[in-house]
Formats: sequence, C-alpha cells, structure tokens
Amino acid sequence: MSHVPTPPPTETDAPPKSGGGRRGAERERTGGRRIGRKILLGLAVLVIAASGTGYWLYSDLDGNIKDVDLDKALGDDRPEKLPTSGQNILVLGSDSRAGANAALKTGNVSGARSDTALVMHIPEGREKAVAVSIPRDTLVTRPECTKADGPTVPSAQRVMFNSIYSQVGSACVVKTVEQISGIRMDHYMEIDFAGFKGLVDAIGGVTVTVDKDIHDTSSGLDLTAGTHRLNGTQSLEFVRTRHGVGDGSDLGRIGLQQQFMTALLSEIKKQDLLGSPAKTYGIADSLTQALTTDSDLASLKALAEFGRSMNGVDPSTMETIMLPVAYDKVDPNRVVAAEPQASTLWKALRSDSAIPESAKKSPATGGSS
Repeated sequence: MSHVPTPPPTETDAPPKSGGGRRGAERERTGGRRIGRKILLGLAVLVIAASGTGYWLYSDLDGNIKDVDLDKALGDDRPEKLPTSGQNILVLGSDSRAGANAALKTGNVSGARSDTALVMHIPEGREKAVAVSIPRDTLVTRPECTKADGPTVPSAQRVMFNSIYSQVGSACVVKTVEQISGIRMDHYMEIDFAGFKGLVDAIGGVTVTVDKDIHDTSSGLDLTAGTHRLNGTQSLEFVRTRHGVGDGSDLGRIGLQQQFMTALLSEIKKQDLLGSPAKTYGIADSLTQALTTDSDLASLKALAEFGRSMNGVDPSTMETIMLPVAYDKVDPNRVVAAEPQASTLWKALRSDSAIPESAKKSPATGGSS
C-alpha cells in the first residue's frame, strides 16, 4: 500500500449512511439460489464515500485506480444500449495470487481468475437494483477477443467462465457476458482479494452467526456454531469456503456469501463510517489501490457522480439471484446455463421488467435444499 497522507480537517457535514437487512433462510431457498457477493460491498462504500461533501479529501487518490478502455477493446461488436436510462455494470472479484494477495490463503493456482462475477442491473428510475451472479464453474462459449497486448484469441466452446480473465483479460470477460446475456455493460468494476481484506479490517471486523461448525482446511476457516467477529483474513475464508458447506462446489457456499453481504452492510450502517472522513479516507485509499474500472469511471469524480445518480437505490432492497444453472451432462463438476430459465432472466433485465419466479430457480443446487 502506498503512503497515506494525513487528511485535511474534517467538514461538519457528513455523507449519508448506508444500510442493509438480512433475508431469512426460507426466502433464500424459495427465491431460487439468491447470492450476495463480497465485491459489491467494497465498491458501494467507495462510491458512497466519494459522493459525500468530503469528496475533496480523496481527490489525490485518482492515480490509484487502474482502468480498461472497453470502447477500444471491444469496438462495435456489442449489444445495443437499452433505450432506457437503466444501467448495467459487470462487477468482478479477481483472485490474483500476486502482490498483497500472495500473503492470503487463496490457494496455489497460478495467474488470476474472476473468482466472483456479478451483473448489476439498475432499472430506469434508480430505485431497486438486481444483481445476477454467474457461477465461476459455468461452461460458456468464449467469443473471439483481442488481448490488451495485441494478439487475437479465437472463439472457443465449453470454456470455464472464470478462466477467461486469465486467458484473455477483463475486456473479454465483458464481451463474454454481453454475448450470453444480450445486455450491453455500461460499466466495469473489479477489486481483488487484498482490497476486500483491507475493507473489513478498516471497519474493525464483521459479526456473523453460523448454525453449524465449519471446518475447511482448504480456505482455512475454522468456526464453531455460534456468533463470531471476523477480521479481514477470516472474512475472506468465510466467503470462499467451499468444502465446509454443501457439496464442496462453488454453488454450495452461496448462502454464506449472502449472509456476509447483509452483515457487512449492517456493520457499515451501525458504525456510521461515512461520518468519519479520516476513517473513510483510509478505506478509500485501500480500495482504490485494488480497484480497476472502465475508463469512464476511472476517477473519484466519475465514481462520485455515478454514486449520486443512484441515491434512490436502497441496498436493503437489492435482489441477488444466481444465474440458473444445471449440472453439465459430460462433466458433473461443471455447470451450464439452465434453459429456459436463463433466457427468461436475461430478457427480463433487457426489458426492465419484473423477473418471473420461474427464472430464479436453478436445477443445480450445490448440495443445498
């Protein structure tokens, strides 16, 4: 992490609070495998913090943010923009083992992958957001893409979704999502493991309650049934646990991720973090160093304007849904988009219409009921 300069004196006005609530387990089961993903949380804090009256505290952090020029990388081979003022954002959590991430218990896999992928749809009117998670083990057709350093990579079938990031780059992940959904991504955001860990540590931890003991030697998580205060490293173990829940697949851990999302939002609201510019500055510094966006969002000013445009969105009402998937018939360790549910889901988002309950149900459950 770079040197953090001492923030100027605080203003008397404080940015608005954010909040959240916890869905019950029954709703989680019947709602069709709803998922909350860690990456969205850190970005939400950053955007809200930057949109407050203390924005000038963070203006020197612009240089931390890395960017991807999607227009240059993708050209015109993209879906048309929706004829509404709605917004669609692809949010990725990358699991690079390089840099600060090397000290975390994230495994021994070389390179980097998109550990988490969310298509966040904000309808016209900006009142209620929908986040669709694409399971990392989903087999997809990767379109022809051009790498950032120039070479063109041909299209390929039955490619695991989370491998596209390391094979071709983030722009190709955007192109793949646009191809399978028919939805143009207006923006792109990415944060890595180290940024997430820094966020949790900066707020002093997050409290969670588990009904059963969880012992996962792979992620390092070791919790007894009951209530626990998790630090940043433990939180990463919590949201990445696979072998301690369900059938050990990516699908089995989604309940924990949903629980953690609501717990973190509740912690932010309880602490009134955004009323403390000095503390928020530290969070923003940590996050911007771990943040990559599309070129249009690659500044605190742009993030602030985007955050203000979403003032009407209540985080507690955001619906999180897993893309309906079925176990692959050839390789049961992989999943494929379940039809007609997946097509119905994407169509609803394209038309800014309500998502039918049938489009939220996934044949592949990850060992959960």
